[in-house]
Amino acid sequence: MVQFLTKKRFKKATTQTLQLIAIVLITFLGLLLITFLIGRVVPIDPVLAVVGDKASSEVYERARIAMGLHLPLWQQFFIYLSSVLRGDLGTSVLTAKPVLDDIFRVFPATMELAFLATLFGVFVGIPLGVLSAVKRGGLLDHISRVVGLLGYSLPIFWLALLALIVFYAKFDLLPGPGRVDIFYEGIVDPITGFMLIDCILARDWEVFRNALSHLIMPATLLGYYSMAYLSRMTRSFMIEQLRQEYILTARVKGVAEWKVIWGHALGNCSIPLITVIALSFGTLLEGSVLTETIFAWPGLGLYLTNSLLNADMNSVLGSTIVVGSIFLAVNLFSDFLYKVMDPRAR
Repeated sequence: MVQFLTKKRFKKATTQTLQLIAIVLITFLGLLLITFLIGRVVPIDPVLAVVGDKASSEVYERARIAMGLHLPLWQQFFIYLSSVLRGDLGTSVLTAKPVLDDIFRVFPATMELAFLATLFGVFVGIPLGVLSAVKRGGLLDHISRVVGLLGYSLPIFWLALLALIVFYAKFDLLPGPGRVDIFYEGIVDPITGFMLIDCILARDWEVFRNALSHLIMPATLLGYYSMAYLSRMTRSFMIEQLRQEYILTARVKGVAEWKVIWGHALGNCSIPLITVIALSFGTLLEGSVLTETIFAWPGLGLYLTNSLLNADMNSVLGSTIVVGSIFLAVNLFSDFLYKVMDPRAR
């Protein structure tokens, strides 16, 4: 009997694993198909981006054939698919380097920004959502909901420009655009690509302080949007949990109120909050384009913007694939943590 149950569980686990792999492959294939079609639909001629608009018709045609654009669309897609699976995202017209190398170079800056913004959103948004649910209908609840509404409504580029005008241009409280001041550029070797970590490894605390000060404005702005989303979701989860019978039972038994709220209620909210935090982090990775552009932050968002403005479609499509793949990986990781923390989801 035990052997039968073990075989049944193994078979079920194998089936679920195969289903997960199939879903991931289909999703990734759909991502590649969409990016490929976008590259063919946008009104940008990739051949002109390579040869220039003053090239002769013969040069244009040779470049078009060399790029495989004379082939049927389905054949172009399979060539594109095979190249991506080999890790070849093409060569950037803007930098004349492989797109994947460019992405590896700029992505740590985006990762650093998104990570700190997520930390800000978690450590401010979740407590704010909890207090808002506990004091439902009170002044703090109304303030929290207004702050969250503004976070959803105000354009981030407007807030970024306002922050630069007030804190940099007007009062000179924080440094302006860039990752570090010009004076500090090139002092610390980019070992990992993460400026703060590289400064710690080099034990250069002066550059570390300067880099950290440059992170405050963009990370806080991105974190504000993450905070608005997390506080709203935390409030909804907490209101639902506070209505449950186990909360009433704990209060009747004389459990301290802080333990009922922060231990029991928030503990049960932590499972769905994992998915919310993961989605928020993935959104910050793909949604930092405007922030990086305004703050001249040398990350994936600025790289994507410059590539689009220069009709560098290999870089645009490659960046899109990388961001989509990361978003997919973050979702899978959140599902894994969900099942680890909640046995009922297994």
